[in-house]
Amino acid sequence: MPELPEVQALADYLDGRMKDRVVTDVELGSIAVLKTFDPPPDALVGRPVDGVTRHGKFVDVDVDGTHLVFHLARAGWLRWYEEVPATRVRPGKTPIALRVRLDDGSGFDLTEAGTKKGLAAYVVPEPSAVPGIASLGLDPLADDFTLEAFTALLTGRRTQIKGLLRDQSVIAGVGNAYSDEVLHAARLSPFALASSLTEEEVARLYEALRTTLTAAVMAAEGRPAAELKDAKRQGMNVHGRTGEACPVCGDTVHEVSFADSSLQYCPTCQTGGKELADRRMSRLLR
Repeated sequence: MPELPEVQALADYLDGRMKDRVVTDVELGSIAVLKTFDPPPDALVGRPVDGVTRHGKFVDVDVDGTHLVFHLARAGWLRWYEEVPATRVRPGKTPIALRVRLDDGSGFDLTEAGTKKGLAAYVVPEPSAVPGIASLGLDPLADDFTLEAFTALLTGRRTQIKGLLRDQSVIAGVGNAYSDEVLHAARLSPFALASSLTEEEVARLYEALRTTLTAAVMAAEGRPAAELKDAKRQGMNVHGRTGEACPVCGDTVHEVSFADSSLQYCPTCQTGGKELADRRMSRLLR
């Protein structure tokens, strides 16, 4: 799933190519992907793109005051064309969910692999009209995301820190992969309770969150959309590296599996050498 760094890079990539271009057509390959009906997609046609920005994991294309917002979910992605294929998108006959054409012949497709569909697009007068954006928490790279603000978010929360980092209503843009990376950098167990962290651990986690995401944004900056997934994988120290050596201490990276996801961690760096039980209600083995 694309997370804050990849979505930021994607928004920047699109902004550099779409700004001041005029939308000439919007084609739907999947009615289900469009979560709004008023205004219709045709409302974007004939209007210039003012810019492309990010809200959490959402990409926001501002088309002369009307916004095309999309969330790529787990298996969605964007394919950019310098010259969009001339063939029209046929609903139900293609993996293409949505296609946007611009006046210079360029444009993009939104596609989604797999059977579990989560890709979502919205045409709205304001980004805040998208429920997922309206409920977003603080952006971890924003100027107002201070140590004091982060500390306030954790205070009194008897929630495992891994889940809290992924909660979009608390912190916007972090998902499964970067929460693993942040916790590894902070040397914290994914199952530590937020309310139990010491002042020093909170400060360490805050610093790891900011530096990990900033480094990932910088690594993704300027890359074409087609390269962002591979760049994300290559930048991981523990996530997706079960059985490999931790690059910090050399211990073996371990995994905890759940029904539809998994997490990775280093026992030496994060749990005092103890292995986490590999079951849904995981706790430190005693």
